[in-house]
Amino acid sequence: MSFTKTRWTGLGFATWLLVVLLTGCGTPSTPTANTTPTVATGSNDTLVIYSGRSEALLNPVIAAFEKAHPTIKVQLKAGKNNELAAAILEEQANPQADVFITTDMLATINLAKQQVLMPYQIPGTDAISSEYKATDATWTSITTRARVIMYNRDLVSASDVPTSMLELTDPKWKGKIAAANSSNGSFQAQVAVMKQLLGDTQTTAWLTGLVANDVQFFGSHSDVRKAVGSGEFALGLVNHYYYELQAHEQSDNNVGVSYPDSKAGQMGVILNTTAVGIIKGAPHAQAAQLFSAFLFLPETQSLFAKLNYEYPLIPGVATSEGLTPLDSIKTVQIDMQSVATNVADAVQMMQSAGIP
Repeated sequence: MSFTKTRWTGLGFATWLLVVLLTGCGTPSTPTANTTPTVATGSNDTLVIYSGRSEALLNPVIAAFEKAHPTIKVQLKAGKNNELAAAILEEQANPQADVFITTDMLATINLAKQQVLMPYQIPGTDAISSEYKATDATWTSITTRARVIMYNRDLVSASDVPTSMLELTDPKWKGKIAAANSSNGSFQAQVAVMKQLLGDTQTTAWLTGLVANDVQFFGSHSDVRKAVGSGEFALGLVNHYYYELQAHEQSDNNVGVSYPDSKAGQMGVILNTTAVGIIKGAPHAQAAQLFSAFLFLPETQSLFAKLNYEYPLIPGVATSEGLTPLDSIKTVQIDMQSVATNVADAVQMMQSAGIP
């Protein structure tokens, strides 16, 4: 293959494969005992990663891995979670990828149901809560993120910032909100959670309310956080670390953040995780196991924390200084395994409401 750390877009059969992915079912494989390999499969090995994470957020980890394992060359194929998942299904008879990294654990849950992920008990992950990993070891969460509302301090005072997601439909915010579009995995997951908690009627009303409020839908969270930072929009719906990234920019950094729905009687802050799975039949399975284990080393988890402001899942790894501790706020209590069945419907609801 010729791609190397290049963004990938466009897939044959992506639409119908996504429907198969999100609605299919299967019996998970039984996990097998694995040990961490100490050498790559060859003197000059390759590792192909399909990643729903942007290159900028993953490249520092890849660079550290290649430094630790100089005989392995990583090829990164970055794109949308659903497009990459569809590619993995399309390539099932002849896998082209070794590892799938997603911004949304629901994507790996649904892929595991299609039996295209290889069971692998990743060393160092025993302490990760069971809700954040597959019982059959086909996928494991890497880091946690929270859905938040960031705001431009020049345009909004802290006392006026919405304290609930539901407030984003208030007419006073008309034309002042930026969000990712319906292809964004994190937004899809948020809607799937809201559907589970609030029901179809209230969730649909919220989505149509966003459209009626002239929310501007962007292709990425990076676009959203920059638009809020520059003052183009007053509010932005993002994962928490996008706020942190903007706040640490050299300019356009006068931003603040609200962890919404964290008060008594509210649903709680919506959480999701990044996750990793090894493709069944991966051409470079041993290198894939090495990389998967590398993601959970304390120093790697620290990279995610310090460079990307994410919440590590390995106990004892410190978060970035100043980051709101998750144990200090009310968070949604929900079984994400059951939420995974809502994703296809959530996407349909978003698009039916008029979200591009």
